[in-house]
Amino acid sequence: MHDELIARAQSWLAEDPDPETREELAELIDGKALDELAARFSGTLQFGTAGLRGELGAGPMRMNRSVVIRAAAGLAAYLRAKGQGDGLVVIGYDARHKSADFARDTAAVMTGAGLRAAVLPRPLPTPVLAFAIRHLGAVAGVEVTASHNPPRDNGYKVYLGDGSQIVPPADGEIAAAIAAVGGLDDVPRPEGGWDVLGDDVLEAYLTRTDAVPAPGSPRTARVVYTAMHGVGKETLVAAFTRAGFPEPVLVEEQAEPDPDFPTVAFPNPEEPGAMDLAFAKAREARPDVVIANDPDADRCAVAVPERDGDGWRMLRGDEVGALLGAHLVRRGARGTFAESIVSSSLLGRIAEAAGLPYEETLTGFKWIARVDGLRYGYEEALGYCVDPEGVRDKDGITAALLVAELASEVKEQGRTLLDLLDDLAVEHGLHATDQLSVRVEDLSMIAEAMRRLREQPPTRLGGLAVTRTEDLTQGTEMLPPTDGLRYTLEGARVIVRPSGTEPKLKCYLEVVVPVGSRDDLGAARATAAELLGAVRRDLSAAAGI
Repeated sequence: MHDELIARAQSWLAEDPDPETREELAELIDGKALDELAARFSGTLQFGTAGLRGELGAGPMRMNRSVVIRAAAGLAAYLRAKGQGDGLVVIGYDARHKSADFARDTAAVMTGAGLRAAVLPRPLPTPVLAFAIRHLGAVAGVEVTASHNPPRDNGYKVYLGDGSQIVPPADGEIAAAIAAVGGLDDVPRPEGGWDVLGDDVLEAYLTRTDAVPAPGSPRTARVVYTAMHGVGKETLVAAFTRAGFPEPVLVEEQAEPDPDFPTVAFPNPEEPGAMDLAFAKAREARPDVVIANDPDADRCAVAVPERDGDGWRMLRGDEVGALLGAHLVRRGARGTFAESIVSSSLLGRIAEAAGLPYEETLTGFKWIARVDGLRYGYEEALGYCVDPEGVRDKDGITAALLVAELASEVKEQGRTLLDLLDDLAVEHGLHATDQLSVRVEDLSMIAEAMRRLREQPPTRLGGLAVTRTEDLTQGTEMLPPTDGLRYTLEGARVIVRPSGTEPKLKCYLEVVVPVGSRDDLGAARATAAELLGAVRRDLSAAAGI
């Protein structure tokens, strides 16, 4: 067994094109680090609807040039099989370790396979790549990014020519084509022949962002902005300047791309401590709103001053999602409003009251972006699609513009975003959401929790009766099958699912408390907090986590 493991590692080493991972793997082989080799050679990184994502390093279970070359060759074979072998593939990348190398390898493989390849001029936000696919008439796009994952990770996200991320069956067909790739030496990789795009694609994207705020709307909100060591700063500042907003005050320590993310444990605005520097800058600059992008700038986080003026409060993704939806309704938006099943049901109430079509989808913008007639879509994990004709994916730049427009509007009225949330609660009931998210080292813990819940489904959570239990692996009338469980309670809803991109079990909780008038809001919030806490405790016990 040990000899077979060493032989597999040596075979991989022989064709690894990257001197860094070759050296790393040679040391592991020479040192007979069998446990580490077993972890790296226990299978292959699986290509799914999120593409590839994993820790950087040598071996088929890590992100490296060998894995990326195989992925690109499989994608090229898939496109040729679909009769698109002479089409254009656009490639974007973030500023993580190895991102530029992975982008260049992808361009070389596409060129060698007879496709045309074009690479964005430098690390740019993921939404710019999503925009470029349709703008340039490409048959596919690749974004090299691990979004908000830890610094040691990287990833590979695939879009088809409609400008949205792949969904089944395309993901399975591409995965099969990747598995059929033989030796790396058989994959042609010329030294050149692809295009490196100029700034005209970015200029076209920014021209599109100009139209996101309504003509003549107020542009007075002052913003503190953090790029979270990612690639958002240049594009966001340009978009704000062109739209006529005051130039954002930057969190300088996090403004420039840095693949080591030195000031944050996890480069995700939702993680504890990630916004500390932004709040410190806000205490000094006293802006109207704090905005953060994640490292590839497809997500947008928002914080507002506390009512007492002392401190800052992060808005939940569901709160921003509802605020932007209601703002677009007031602006006269027409078309379908959509969100994933794990997001707050409040958007559905807003759409219904406005007489607008509304749809729920599976988790991820790969599904939201495909809704017919989409005008606005969001997901609780800080993702918002406010201009689907421009970018069929979440876009943290255009979302930030819409947040700034809304903040300007309420500023002119002497009100705040928190006042608008109160308005929505009085009109539609207080929709309070929370999440129980458990990160694991051992993935079998997630499978065990799901098994427990399936075999012994809870009948009460937080004192509320479970009126309906749905195993989403069976699919529903409106949803294709997915690994998840949905519980409908009296005045609440719970969804449990494994994360598609991280080693986490995620549980999404929502309670709805009726509100008679503004005077009842305090009591309603206390009731909601108590209910959410009780549901969390009972669900945690039921799942054994």
